[in-house]
Amino acid sequence: MNSNLVTVFGGSGFVGRHTVRALARAGWRIKVATRHPANGFFLRPLGTVGQIDFVKCDVADADSVAHALKGAQAVINLTGILFEKGQSFEDVQADGAAHIASAASAAGVQALVHVSAIGADLESNSHYAITKAQGEQAVREAFPHAVILRPSIVFGPEDGFFNKFAEMARFFPALPLVGGGRTRFQPVFVGDVAQAIVTALSHQDGRTYELGGPSTYSFKELLQLILRETGRRRALVPVPFAIASLKAAFLQLLPNPLLTMDQVRLLKKDNVVSPTAAGLADLGITPTSVEAVVPSYLWRYRAKGEYAAAQPPKEPAAQ
Repeated sequence: MNSNLVTVFGGSGFVGRHTVRALARAGWRIKVATRHPANGFFLRPLGTVGQIDFVKCDVADADSVAHALKGAQAVINLTGILFEKGQSFEDVQADGAAHIASAASAAGVQALVHVSAIGADLESNSHYAITKAQGEQAVREAFPHAVILRPSIVFGPEDGFFNKFAEMARFFPALPLVGGGRTRFQPVFVGDVAQAIVTALSHQDGRTYELGGPSTYSFKELLQLILRETGRRRALVPVPFAIASLKAAFLQLLPNPLLTMDQVRLLKKDNVVSPTAAGLADLGITPTSVEAVVPSYLWRYRAKGEYAAAQPPKEPAAQ
């Protein structure tokens, strides 16, 4: 274990747990900054005794951020939310990113890796995408040499995409194809994202990297893959964007909404790596395919468990 300390904001989340593991294996001392430190204690066994510590921090509070950065030589910002419940997109993705970058610069931190998202765009009609872009802009202004990573949807054992729709397929006779299911994605493995983050700590070149897997899929193709791997036959029902927005207006009132109006807006644009963007290959990482990993955790959604047939009945699931 080396003497370098890295503060990881948002380290107790899905990408965070894999990033902390990768950092621990690389020998970093790690301070996980989170609003609820007790929720991150499960991370401790990922490192040696004393290697992983915690600090209470709300990124919307600049003083709290500055305190969390004390003694750190590097900073990783993984904070982000998919919908607004108790926290706003501005608080976390715009102001929070600005507070972290400004505090890192003032503290003389040597490296900053900021994880954003493909689709971050100041001109977007999505509040999520706009605040992601504002966060990137704040990072560039305060810490010009920082590396910004923009992943497509991230998959892995605890992900919120494949698990979410596999769970829905257990209880619902049909799954919705918002906008006809034509939106394209380039899913990237969480382990590859974590490795990219660790690598970027020593690549402070001020570049933005877009992270995607080796293949692109339509939304419909991803749902078909889920049904195939879980051995379930469900109707895939096209839902026009206008109708999806109306349904989302009610669904977003739930404590943990299945869909929000802002997410419907995001689905109107493909979520794939730009042909001219730097990516995983530029960081020396070979992307992992969906097919190599997703079956290893979707088996738990099969009606009869791991040893049930992975193939659904021969009738097509799509309509």
